[in-house]
Amino acid sequence: MAINIGAYQEVLARLAPYHARLVAVSKTKPVEDIAALYAAGQRIFGENYVQELTEKQAVLPADIEWHFIGHLQSNKVKYIAPFVHTIHAVDSLKLLQEINKQAAKQERIIYCLLQVHIAMEETKFGMDQQELQQLLNTYKANLPDFANVRIAGLMGMATNTNNETQVRREFHQLHALFGSIKITYFNNESSFKELSIGMSADYSIALQEGSTMVRIGSLLFGERTYSQK
Repeated sequence: MAINIGAYQEVLARLAPYHARLVAVSKTKPVEDIAALYAAGQRIFGENYVQELTEKQAVLPADIEWHFIGHLQSNKVKYIAPFVHTIHAVDSLKLLQEINKQAAKQERIIYCLLQVHIAMEETKFGMDQQELQQLLNTYKANLPDFANVRIAGLMGMATNTNNETQVRREFHQLHALFGSIKITYFNNESSFKELSIGMSADYSIALQEGSTMVRIGSLLFGERTYSQK
């Protein structure tokens, strides 16, 4: 078995006091590893590649809650719309509109997290605060046009650095922005509740800074190889 059950149990124990949830990031990992973690009790899995996700979803248990956590192209939404529960990295109005369109075709609702660019690295995706506000203004002004999506919160990726002070600052700023948006745009509604921050290397800091959902892969499944990607 390639999964690390001890690490899985440790992560769950650390999440418990914060009432945060674990998204087990299973990208590039075989179905057998996902099935093993499923057998241990995990139900939320995150994938980054559309084709890989559709192939895995077809052969794994139907009660898995699939989250798409990678950069998503609008023309690929249709492939995951029939089953995906949450899309973490919504970084444009165009993408939100396409998710709504494809969800409507499936007569279902897809939960969406808006990705905010908080890292120092330009290579990471996400909106700045102005782009975020523009999207939210359009969303609120045209709610009937977004009946098949639910904006459930924000997502962000911290700078890939050993500087914990910087990582904490980035998470802290996003948590503050989350609180402001919850009041301004969602009238403190309980449906706007998710802050998806924290991965294998920085999830402990993320929890302290308000994370409700951590995305962890290598701690559970081991390091990845990308030779086929």
